[in-house]
Amino acid sequence: MKHHHFLIISFPVQGHINPTLQLAKNLARGGAKVTFATTVRGLQRVQDSLPTLNGLSYATISDGHDEESIKPGGDIVGYMADLRRVGSQNLTEIVHKFLDEGRPVTCLVYTLLLPWAAAVARDMHVTSAFVSIQCATAFAIYHQFFNSHNGIHENWNIESSVIIPKLPLFASSDLPTLLLPDNPMNPLMVPIMREHIQELEKDSTGSLVFLNTFQELEKEAIKYLEDKMSVIAIGPLVPSAFSDGNDSTDKSFGGDLFIKNEDYFHWLNLKPENSVVYVSFGSLVVMSKEQKVEILHGLLESKRPFLWVIRSSDNEEEEGMKKMLENEVNNGDGIIVPWCSQMEVLSHKSIGSFVTHCGWNSTLESLVCGVPSIGCPHFSDQTTDAKMVEEVWGSGVRARANGEVMIERNELKKYLEIVMGDGERGKEIRRNALKWKALAIEAVKDGGSTYNNLKRVLEKSGLDS
Repeated sequence: MKHHHFLIISFPVQGHINPTLQLAKNLARGGAKVTFATTVRGLQRVQDSLPTLNGLSYATISDGHDEESIKPGGDIVGYMADLRRVGSQNLTEIVHKFLDEGRPVTCLVYTLLLPWAAAVARDMHVTSAFVSIQCATAFAIYHQFFNSHNGIHENWNIESSVIIPKLPLFASSDLPTLLLPDNPMNPLMVPIMREHIQELEKDSTGSLVFLNTFQELEKEAIKYLEDKMSVIAIGPLVPSAFSDGNDSTDKSFGGDLFIKNEDYFHWLNLKPENSVVYVSFGSLVVMSKEQKVEILHGLLESKRPFLWVIRSSDNEEEEGMKKMLENEVNNGDGIIVPWCSQMEVLSHKSIGSFVTHCGWNSTLESLVCGVPSIGCPHFSDQTTDAKMVEEVWGSGVRARANGEVMIERNELKKYLEIVMGDGERGKEIRRNALKWKALAIEAVKDGGSTYNNLKRVLEKSGLDS
């Protein structure tokens, strides 16, 4: 096997770090040299929880803000411009440095929001690979959007449906929200996504797309993409203890930006099997006070025990709201924690359902653990994920927003009864969830589709195709 040196660059947010760091671990376990890099501040925040593994090392790239982090509501447009300008120069220097040290980079891997990394790789004559941290279906929608309409909204009838062969039609409410003209992130994100597609098409034979999915789960979208570019499904990118089982100690992604409170495990151990509702909306979603109140009352009125993750905040009003919610929760009914080890929670025998924002990491993790979900999508690809969960994979239900409130208390109670109750639909949803769990594990085991794809990458054939 050729000794690869993968340089993996991640945008410094939890939803990007988790899958890319897991990919780094998987490649290192396969015998490759891997350097995982993110911004200076990003690496400082996660360094205490980074995994130690033979062949895996760490580096930083500068975003021009080494002494500070961008604040919520800050100048994201200015930050992205700084990251491109400073980061691309710094990345070039890093690749040169590795070359001078006799450790040349053989593949530069980059995540969403970093399309300029592909240009650096091309200029340095290094193979590049884009890690699609969203579902393959969302990436297929992006490709169709920019190739059919050049990303020009005047040419796009938003009321028309998107067609991916052998999948249901995607209405505007099912599309990644950044494609919608009235979405506030549209002016920033559309040019970035267009650049991602253009970079991949500039070198269709030398550029790869690593998909965080598995063949059996998204065969339709993968087939669509395979006809357009070089794609390789290398997911689910989750800790080994919950997938191939080759490393029973690998129970966490590592690289935690948030402090975990693990007191909840004792509480979970006291609960009956499949009885607990797990509620988490990821690392970025900000919920209104009204939405939190609706969820709280929906959970309490459902009479089911629950574990609810509400992130700590520097905002005094949000912290006050969190304390108010905690005061209303009797410890016997449920607990509220600031963060948790999600894979360990989802795999716990007491968990019966997952109320989720439908971010792709969370969606994939629920499928790997065989937990049915209640989707409350907020933005980005979450709407697409929720549609797939409900209509294609049949492993959950999707709530419909009513203004600012994503799910009302009575709707939450109704869906909890559907998913966890004795009705036929709930039984089918639970059967489907367990089916996808079995298929996910089969994909990463010796001889499975993902196992073989990762082997191709490590043996170089995947990089030559």
